[in-house]
Amino acid sequence: MSSEMILSIADQSVMAVLMVGGPILILSLVIGLIVSIFQAATQIQEQTLAFIPKIVAVLFGLILFGPWMLSKMLSFTENIFVNLPNFIR
Repeated sequence: MSSEMILSIADQSVMAVLMVGGPILILSLVIGLIVSIFQAATQIQEQTLAFIPKIVAVLFGLILFGPWMLSKMLSFTENIFVNLPNFIR
């Protein structure tokens, strides 16, 4: 296996991780920012207030983006398994 092939697989792996995890992380970031702005505006300094909206948003995001994330993971895994004989050479 050449170094170019290894770098290509690593690049595909990083892109797959970013594509699968990105929407949920961005959704959590946006909700956390909105809750933080709300807390700063109302001077409510309750630490646990930020967790409930984030949990609900992440669950909603998993329901919304779950099938797309699964298809991305399956296509990446299928690509790895199909090219497995090429990796062994």
